[in-house]
Amino acid sequence: MVIAMTDSRLRRLAAVAVALACFLAAAAPRAADAQASAAAPTQAANNKGVVELETSSATGISVSIAEDLANIIDDGATRRVLPVIGKGALQNITDLRVLRGIDMAILQQDVIDNIRQQKSMPGVENLTYITKLYNEEFHLLARPEIKTVADLANQKVNADIRGAGTAVTAGRLFDLLKVSVTITNFDQQTALEKLKKGEIAALAYVSGKPAPLFRGLKADDGLHFVSIPLDPKVTAAYVPTRLTNTDYPDLVTADKPVDTVAVGAALFVANLVPDSERYRNVVNFIDAFFTQFQSLLEPGHHPKWAEVNLTAEIPGWRRFAPADQWLKRNAPAVASQSGGAPRDLKTVFQRFLEERLQVSGAQGMTQEQKDALFGQFQQWLTSQTR
Repeated sequence: MVIAMTDSRLRRLAAVAVALACFLAAAAPRAADAQASAAAPTQAANNKGVVELETSSATGISVSIAEDLANIIDDGATRRVLPVIGKGALQNITDLRVLRGIDMAILQQDVIDNIRQQKSMPGVENLTYITKLYNEEFHLLARPEIKTVADLANQKVNADIRGAGTAVTAGRLFDLLKVSVTITNFDQQTALEKLKKGEIAALAYVSGKPAPLFRGLKADDGLHFVSIPLDPKVTAAYVPTRLTNTDYPDLVTADKPVDTVAVGAALFVANLVPDSERYRNVVNFIDAFFTQFQSLLEPGHHPKWAEVNLTAEIPGWRRFAPADQWLKRNAPAVASQSGGAPRDLKTVFQRFLEERLQVSGAQGMTQEQKDALFGQFQQWLTSQTR
């Protein structure tokens, strides 16, 4: 049976349909707003206290150091460390200066010192550090026929990718030793395979020992570490050290440690706006890091933490003000943890220097010159206690 609809009834149905459509259209934004409002607290909670820490490549130890920091600092509510793997020392410094979100970075001291001296990156001198960390050793792994650094003259030596910290350190070291080599810039894993095949003569790598890159290598592979000559020019620029059988039991014999040099690594912070959210997050990070530092010395964390002295100063650089204030407020506790020797040693050294200058009638020195001389004194002191 067909029911005929009158024009008036059709008009009424059309009006109802239009009203329903308008209602649904109005309700949709309210529903979306309600969902957004519900999500907002969760989003805010997940982002609370987050700091981004940039590291070197995964073949180095800074990734492990960042992971250790994340494990002791993340509390699930007010603090979180987000490690970010960088693309080389030079890029990491650029990232720290300009990349949105990067709050801190673990940097090689010789690289950032070189940039400041060369004035190749405007504004880098304004960066501040939170603490000096550990030393990273210079490894020179070579084929059997390479006995000394001099044997590498005119040979291919890999120095990691362009802009990596190793590339900067290796270039400077070979210049100091007056050995001309042909630098290649393969990533370290690729370079290691090329070294095994004889396509390059050696591989240079700056990393804290024992470096994960050399894990699994044995003397039977025909590769070995080459000693770095510790002449005065080299020891004036770098800290003398050794690679031992304890570090690399399958590559170094107990009776023949390998002389080399070390490069300092430090935790630098971006130029953050005081009292901004990111600034407060970093201050929160520092409080947790310094307070819980002792736990990083316990088994299960990277052994390089044993080298860290929170009070150690980096000549020529300023410490981030909240970190400096924390250390001053907690000086007795920090001294018991770290020994407090470097700060006291520097005070005594500078007092001695001032007295000698006064007695000799020599010209005064700037603070930067004193800091540089103290750095050389520390390097000499380390070489005497190897």
